[in-house]
Amino acid sequence: MSKEKRTTLDQIGEFGLIDRITKPFAHYHATTVKGVGDDAAVIQINDTEHLLISTDMLVEGVHFNLMYAPLKHLGYKSVVVNLSDIYAMNGKPEQITVSLAISSRFTAEAIDELYAGIRKACDVYGVDLVGGDTTSSLSGLMISITAIGRVNHEDVVYRSGAKENDLLIVSGDLGGAFVGLQVLEREKEVYKSNPNAQPELEGHDYILERQLKPEARKDIIQFLDELGVRPTSMIDVSDGLASEILHICRASGVGCHVYDEKLPIDPTTYSTARDFNLDPSTCALNGGEDYELLFTIKQADYEKIKGSPHMTIIGHIVEENAGIYLIDRAGALIPIQAQGWNHFDR
Repeated sequence: MSKEKRTTLDQIGEFGLIDRITKPFAHYHATTVKGVGDDAAVIQINDTEHLLISTDMLVEGVHFNLMYAPLKHLGYKSVVVNLSDIYAMNGKPEQITVSLAISSRFTAEAIDELYAGIRKACDVYGVDLVGGDTTSSLSGLMISITAIGRVNHEDVVYRSGAKENDLLIVSGDLGGAFVGLQVLEREKEVYKSNPNAQPELEGHDYILERQLKPEARKDIIQFLDELGVRPTSMIDVSDGLASEILHICRASGVGCHVYDEKLPIDPTTYSTARDFNLDPSTCALNGGEDYELLFTIKQADYEKIKGSPHMTIIGHIVEENAGIYLIDRAGALIPIQAQGWNHFDR
């Protein structure tokens, strides 16, 4: 008798699982413009506008550690990571819902602190808290936030619009959140072995904030609009630059060449990565949680964005058969592989 085939979740990964469980579902409504497969679902609400909807869940022990993540920062971050998905569709977030599963070890005052961070994010980004749910948890804290936004029909940007010869651009700098996490994890281990030891965090303010209190790039969306530049494709950098490049290329049916020397890495990120014997470029490619925007633009729009301190051209789109490669400083072509965050590879 043959054994039933068993596929473990780490074998197929998060996106393989999403494809597997959602593929059988049909769309019954013409208003469902885009379902699974982009940063947010796209729902037609009238003749000129689409609604954007995105949901993320953060789980204690998987996405955050309360030994070093202040509850107020955690509340702020949990909102920001959802708003980033709305901006990645070139939209404007307007509302959020918040659902919590809370264990009995949390006090009402602790939840007040979490919501103080949520409220701060709502104030900074101009979004309304309009609902949610609370329930008990047998272990730890779970936060699920749904972000709702709006975009004009002609302005929505998908992952699937990149074309050959488009320029590949990323906002801000990369790798800081991952390297900041290494610092926090190091200090956690020191504390566990010696609770009287003082944490060595001096000089790491920037990368710690990148990890604990990131910002969504609302400013980039506004900046591009002011310049009259509409990206041809876009995604936010949550799981690592390499993963996001692959998402754009696969959705668009194209290849891509990225230049190692062009990757924007902050000096603090670079030096701290070296202190941990990590390659800064690897941190930038695979670290994740930067919440920058990765997008493509037409060559004709180059003059509008050149010299901008807010964004860096890191490569260009090629035809699919030319492959997806990182070109190192010696000119060698290295295949880009997704080595960032995998929820089931634990």
